[in-house]
Amino acid sequence: MLSLATSTPSARGGLPPIIWLCLAATWLVWGSTYLAIKYALISFPPFLQMGSRFLFAGLLLAAWMRWRGAPWPNRLQWRNALVVGTLMLGGGMGGTAHAEVSVGSGLVVAFIAVVPLIIALLNLIWGIVPTKLEAIGIALGLVGVLMLTQGSGFQASPAGLAAISIACVCWSAGSVLSQRALPLAPGAMGFASEMICGGVVLLVLAAVSGESLAWPPAPQATAAWFYLVVFGSLIAFNAYMLLLARAPAALAASYTFVNPVIAMLLGVWIAGETVTRFEWYAVTVILAGVLMLLLKRSARG
Repeated sequence: MLSLATSTPSARGGLPPIIWLCLAATWLVWGSTYLAIKYALISFPPFLQMGSRFLFAGLLLAAWMRWRGAPWPNRLQWRNALVVGTLMLGGGMGGTAHAEVSVGSGLVVAFIAVVPLIIALLNLIWGIVPTKLEAIGIALGLVGVLMLTQGSGFQASPAGLAAISIACVCWSAGSVLSQRALPLAPGAMGFASEMICGGVVLLVLAAVSGESLAWPPAPQATAAWFYLVVFGSLIAFNAYMLLLARAPAALAASYTFVNPVIAMLLGVWIAGETVTRFEWYAVTVILAGVLMLLLKRSARG
């Protein structure tokens, strides 16, 4: 399991090895999980898939931390976990899986590249005003997103576009609140409580939506579900939460610059998804805006 007993990156010492491992997890592993979501959808509908995934991973991680002597979160920390988990996992991951029902995994994750831009806008609430270069990056990224929505993938699925839009806003709001207003329990127990709460919320959404598991599940769907539990939840999601707690915000959000390229290439190569030239142009514009935002923040940090 990942440990939080590490210092923050220093200007002189560079990045600790644990931060590099977390970056690798969020860049590479997370980039591949969107295709795994697509394959899991063969037998696991979106909310049921995400809810069972996060609840199972959260309970496993909580049991591990309790065995190591970590205390349970207190009432306030459980409340924070419920709010953050509802936003990041219920709205964020639930919306993402719902979008992939009708939109290619590569295009979905390309849209998610807008998250750092939304986070920058939400930080205005706390008086953090973007610089001129950051503002240009935000504007450029939003132009790219508007271009992407005009591509054939999202034009063919208004429901998928609405789902991923809601997902990005919810994920961004949860990320900002977890950093600035709603702290979780220390260490991995905090991540576990968030996954447990988010998983329960997602299973409630699955029940309300009338979702049911296709039984027996297809072998590739089962393999994809286990991949999401182990690599997507226990490794990559915990790595992201650790980066939020221990690394500069720009570094924690850098996965949004790498994931779209990996996910789109995997979608085309493995799943035979179609990405038009116009959609590649739109992704390039989005990533240019995100890169401007991240480079400026890194220079300030």
